[in-house]
Amino acid sequence: MKRIFIIILPLFLSGFLFSQKKPQKKPTKKLTVAKFNYHDEFTKISDEILSNGTAYENLGELTKGIGPRFSATPGYDKATEWAEKKLKEAGAENIWKQEVRVPVWIRGRESLQIKAGSGDWKNIRMLSFGNSEGTGGKDLSADILLVKDIAELNTLTSAQVRDKILFVNSSIDQKIVNTVDSYLIAAKSKLLSASIIGKKGAKGLIIRSLTTASDDVPHAKMIYYEPDDKARIPAVTIGVKSADELEKLLKRQTVKARLNMSAESKGETINHNIIGEIPGKKDSKVIVLGAQLDSWDFAEGAHDDGCGVVQCIEVLRALKVLGFTNNHTIRIVLYANSENGGQGRESYAAYVKKKEEKHIFALGTDSGGYSPRGFSLDMPPQRRKLIFEWKKYFLPYGIYDFDQTYAIQDISPLKKLDIPLAELVVDTQRYFDYHHSTEDTFDKVNKRELLLGAVAMTQLIFMVDKNW
Repeated sequence: MKRIFIIILPLFLSGFLFSQKKPQKKPTKKLTVAKFNYHDEFTKISDEILSNGTAYENLGELTKGIGPRFSATPGYDKATEWAEKKLKEAGAENIWKQEVRVPVWIRGRESLQIKAGSGDWKNIRMLSFGNSEGTGGKDLSADILLVKDIAELNTLTSAQVRDKILFVNSSIDQKIVNTVDSYLIAAKSKLLSASIIGKKGAKGLIIRSLTTASDDVPHAKMIYYEPDDKARIPAVTIGVKSADELEKLLKRQTVKARLNMSAESKGETINHNIIGEIPGKKDSKVIVLGAQLDSWDFAEGAHDDGCGVVQCIEVLRALKVLGFTNNHTIRIVLYANSENGGQGRESYAAYVKKKEEKHIFALGTDSGGYSPRGFSLDMPPQRRKLIFEWKKYFLPYGIYDFDQTYAIQDISPLKKLDIPLAELVVDTQRYFDYHHSTEDTFDKVNKRELLLGAVAMTQLIFMVDKNW
């Protein structure tokens, strides 16, 4: 009996306890997180920019109102004042200048003449390389020696090269469909190095312009000299037609060149990067958009890179007008001294490192205002994958190319800080027809193509801000 009682009692008690009603909890409301219909958001962005975008009018002001804006010139100073004004109009809440030390290089007078055999001197249209040494305003005369590739140059002895002006008639490979790739391959050629050719004993360098065009317009390039160069030789570029005609002449007879350049370097001065931003509402992490503000001293710089400048400003304007509540800080950086030094981009990267600012994304645009096709993504695979997942939202706008991996030079120093980089990819088939030449003018830009590029950039910034 005792044992039975012990067994029954716990059962009785457990039944009694479990039979009691448990206190009812009040139903809790589920927290709802704002979800976006991204297709709708993309439409809002596109409608606003295509209907009310100001990028094209701004580009006209920059190129026609200000004109060339080369480093260390009054034109660049005017461009910085203009940029500050436009960023304020677009809705930037914080705007400031960042000091940048830039080289002072003056092109001055320049001329190139050639004479075949005992014929007369003939003027050839030319441009000095940016930062090139000049001839002191005096005539430099010498026989021209044709070189086609680096293998040929390596076979030449110093005796064969000494006191000659070397002519490099090496063209962009027209078989490469992606013109950016073909340009970069050609631009990296050691044949274009005045240092290498100078060490062989040459007195000067003439190159065929790096262009996809078939006209006779010369296209500028920047020269680099090695610190140990004992003689820094002058370097110039000529148009495609002149280059082909010169090669034909050289195959038949001796051709002499007479080069006269008053180009000179005069130390350094201060220019400024122009920076404007909308502070983040959630945190101070930075999403940066960058473009170069300067142009060559002879050029309006419409596609290179006036289009990029006004597209960045348009992104800011559209986000403000649409009432976009940004989680992170959206910052625009308009870089100084991209064409003949790159000090603006280096200064900004140094600033980010010193301030230990957290940048989560950088977007650049420096390929012209042509129809957008996608984004080049220079970032870790996991980040690339996130952007690939958004492709379906971009496809209705003709944005399909997310496979390229290069990043433009003005944001490239940020890669050292492990910041994911991207660049607007456009249809560049005409870009290198005008690149670094007097033909890079406002009339070469199509308004709708320019605005579509701004649409794609704004859509990408929206996605990164909401999802990263």
